[in-house]
Amino acid sequence: MKSRAAVAFGPGKPLEIVEIDVEPPRKGEVLIKITNTGVCHTDAFTLSGEDPEGIFPVVLGHEGAGVVEEVGDAITHVQVGDHVVLCGDSCGHCSNCHQGLPFYCKEFAERNLTGQRVDGSTCLSCNGEEMRGRFVGQSSFSTNVIASAPGVIKVPKDLPLELLGPLGCGLTTGVGTVMNALKPQPGSSIAIFGAGTVGLSAAMGARLTGCEKIIVIDVNPSRLEMALEIGATETINANEEDAVEKIQSLCNGGANYSVECTGVPEVVIQAVNCLTPPGWCAQVGVTPSGITVPLEMDQVVFGRGIRGVVMGEANVQNFVPYLAELFRAGRLPYDRFVKFYDFADINQAVHDSAGTGEVIKPILRMP
Repeated sequence: MKSRAAVAFGPGKPLEIVEIDVEPPRKGEVLIKITNTGVCHTDAFTLSGEDPEGIFPVVLGHEGAGVVEEVGDAITHVQVGDHVVLCGDSCGHCSNCHQGLPFYCKEFAERNLTGQRVDGSTCLSCNGEEMRGRFVGQSSFSTNVIASAPGVIKVPKDLPLELLGPLGCGLTTGVGTVMNALKPQPGSSIAIFGAGTVGLSAAMGARLTGCEKIIVIDVNPSRLEMALEIGATETINANEEDAVEKIQSLCNGGANYSVECTGVPEVVIQAVNCLTPPGWCAQVGVTPSGITVPLEMDQVVFGRGIRGVVMGEANVQNFVPYLAELFRAGRLPYDRFVKFYDFADINQAVHDSAGTGEVIKPILRMP
């Protein structure tokens, strides 16, 4: 079938909206009509060319929401007409998938970062030439997409579908990192470095788990104001104060937990150094390939630690509907930092979020 897609033809180039062809769904696949999709920092990172995968030309996008149009063989959990949110792909049979950790799937890279199926085929083409798709299991910068069953999540039809796409990545990553990976005790303290979608979602997750001190660090005053609106108890402008010293002052020696959302090596070090022993840092921010971060061992040896966390360690088939119900109840007010764009303005949306930072979460309205 024909579809309109924003194609990345090369690193650093503006996305071009063109007509493409989408294959029918195969066994275990679902055809989705995308109504809205969020724009995530990972899309901009891959578009920049810093991602070493080198998968151009490709259709990016991985916070899709839409309606099921057709299901392939062996699909039983959704049917035509269902409203769905899309997440990444996983094999469903490796040891990590069996433990409910699909984003540590042993085939994660092949299924989500290559723009192809595991057999090397692709579901997209343009003017008869194959094109990479299935980015993070979906390639949602297209009006129609083919997604793999594990990443197709049914959501209630009475919720606003136009707002639900970010549940599939940014919200799951932020809230899940706190709830599923760090699991802070009620009354504990947490420092969150970076007030983008993931950092603000982590702050909301910290509030939901009962953290007493929720400190958000950023250099953008408007984002710090938003952090206070959605649950932070204190904020720190890192351009004006020493973040580590301030956190130690606020938390009587250091925070119990931290979440690093920027991927900036210097900030990674701060996110460890701000901890009181014992304390854990969750590393979520994407760093350029090959980066190493030196840590002072006397900062680590007394019970401090750092661990990477992918997609909030969530079993998304359960976690995304849970987040949707939190949103319904007014306990996950991420709609406060959303801005809508027409699909034709996708490059402006990327610029306003990953470029200038003036918009926290762009959501595209698909034609």
